[in-house]
Amino acid sequence: MTKRVLAGVSALGLLAACAMPPQGITPADMLGYDEAVASIGCELVAESDYLPVELQTGLTRDQVIAISKYKLATEEAVSLENGGVKLVTGVCA
Repeated sequence: MTKRVLAGVSALGLLAACAMPPQGITPADMLGYDEAVASIGCELVAESDYLPVELQTGLTRDQVIAISKYKLATEEAVSLENGGVKLVTGVCA
């Protein structure tokens, strides 16, 4: 690899390491999110995906979206071409 590519990969790792969980979200909320998203097939794309996650966790839509953004920042999730998010850790790996 070139030095430029290595520097970019290193910077990405630092960004992921610096990501902070959303304010007001507890470790239990994060675990509940992971379990709920796994129960619907590991992808959040449409209303039919978000509603069961909200119901199972007691989280609001904004909180589910905030956790999804955090998971993307920490590389625990990936963006899908259709605009959704897919978990890539735990049972979703």
